[in-house]
Amino acid sequence: MTSTTFRIGGELEVRRLGFGAMRLATEPGPDRQASIAVARRAVELGITLIDTAHLYGGGANEELLAEALYPYADGLLVTTKVGVARTGPGGEWKLDGRPEVLRDQVEQALRRLRVERIELLQLHRIDPDTPLADQLGTLRDLQVEGKVGRIGLSEVTVTELDQARAIIDVVSVQNRYNVLDREHEPVLAACAAAGIAFLPWRPVAAGAWDETSEVAAVAAETGATPTQVSLAWLLGHAPVVLPIPGTARIDHLEENWAAADLQLSPDQRDRLDRAGDAAA
Repeated sequence: MTSTTFRIGGELEVRRLGFGAMRLATEPGPDRQASIAVARRAVELGITLIDTAHLYGGGANEELLAEALYPYADGLLVTTKVGVARTGPGGEWKLDGRPEVLRDQVEQALRRLRVERIELLQLHRIDPDTPLADQLGTLRDLQVEGKVGRIGLSEVTVTELDQARAIIDVVSVQNRYNVLDREHEPVLAACAAAGIAFLPWRPVAAGAWDETSEVAAVAAETGATPTQVSLAWLLGHAPVVLPIPGTARIDHLEENWAAADLQLSPDQRDRLDRAGDAAA
């Protein structure tokens, strides 16, 4: 039986099927109110892992979640990411892991999320122009100060993960990954071996709805949707996988959540595995 929960860092227990908040509209008006309703419905359904980032609207997404969910339900983990800033030559977004930028974004996140400590903070990307030790050392300092509980990474290779683990305790990795896109399978394997949570972003494969795809075929057999099949495959692929599908619609949110109850047969999993190998 596939476990429905996972303890991040051995301590933070969450339901394995989470929610990515990136798609939630933050501008004033009906769309913002709809976004608030989606976030609240996620918690009502039982989702206990919600992912956001400074990049999502320059912190506006964090503010939206606080408006929708504060005071937070017991056991709810809202994780955010730092390390991308509007510091390009023309004010555009760029990777920026300078210590002063990371520290400022964490301080902003604490204020926007209305918390005293971010229980899980992830480095959105490694900045190639800033020494890794400086980036992770800043996050470790914030951890020592009590402003950050645990530290994760995003979009890293196995080598980068190993380098980071020599500096800090890494409890999560967030890489692009789904049934038809397994470029980061070696990273997932490394996470599984070390008990590190693996949060796949873009967890639903592009092309999964194509009538000729194996995902669509399995969906037809099970009476589920291709999205649900994609998420069910992830949940059964490795116990450290915590998918964070995103949506701005309640019906899609409920569709995603139902995937936790979908059981795929060994034959169906084998076929999906082979389809992923073929796609690679």
